[in-house]
Amino acid sequence: MSFALVALQLLNGLQLGILLFLMSAGLTLVLGIMSFVNLMHGSLFMLGAYFSAATLSSTGSFLWAAVIGVAGTLLVGLILERIIFRRLYKRDHLYQVLATVGLILFFNEAVRMVWGSGAMSTAIPEFLQGTVQIFGLRYPVYRFAIIVAGLCVGALLYILIHRTRIGILIRAGASNATMIASLGINIRRLNAGVVGLGAALAGLAGLMAAPFTSVQAGMGEPILIMTLVVIVTGGIGSVRGAFYGAIIVGLVDTIGRVFLPVLLRGFMEPLRAQTLSAAIASVLIYLVMAAVLAFKPEGLFPVKHR
Repeated sequence: MSFALVALQLLNGLQLGILLFLMSAGLTLVLGIMSFVNLMHGSLFMLGAYFSAATLSSTGSFLWAAVIGVAGTLLVGLILERIIFRRLYKRDHLYQVLATVGLILFFNEAVRMVWGSGAMSTAIPEFLQGTVQIFGLRYPVYRFAIIVAGLCVGALLYILIHRTRIGILIRAGASNATMIASLGINIRRLNAGVVGLGAALAGLAGLMAAPFTSVQAGMGEPILIMTLVVIVTGGIGSVRGAFYGAIIVGLVDTIGRVFLPVLLRGFMEPLRAQTLSAAIASVLIYLVMAAVLAFKPEGLFPVKHR
């Protein structure tokens, strides 16, 4: 096992963690501020991928694909918040789960009707092709760009939440939404803004993932499950927790899938090692989540209620 292989997989894990952070940052605020269980957040990731892939296919412009992918999911998020989510905020969580699961089925069928049941493919833009040298290693430019862009978005989110008035309201809402509503803050507008922000970030994640994944109906459900693991591990309502939880989950998932087969081959037959390692790798992130919750039931960085 060479240093180059370990370093490359660490970068791949970081890249997956960045995508998970974009997914979890908005959703954890929705859960923290509104206590709203939005299980169709993965569908916004899927729509972002479809919007960007279709735009790139028709225009050939990655810039337009980025604009349409993010703006389209932002618009869908705002429409859903206005028409559906707003009516569910004060309902029991069971109603929220049923409604958002129904939306998952609706959007999966909608993309099949519009774009067909086959998978769409998206090419990496020409200016992001090739490799870049990192610590003497060759790493794909596009994957490195995802890491850089995700870190920049994370920095902007930090500034927004910790250095602006809107961020103060968001953090206050995560701690006590009823109190800030009683102080005259337009909680409906704040809720719409948080949902729109989360939708835009999910669309951005879909845009970034489209060139190296299969753009197809149902692609949002697997990443939604990982996103929920990130949120629970990091702490519901905490953007900082979402960031560190996403990095942990991304690294654990990537390293487990790559290195577990190599490790187990030293103790058993290759076929058994491959089968057992696949089974262990598929549940590894859940074991990490369980271990975190055993010692910190509220997650690594829970929101502090005052």
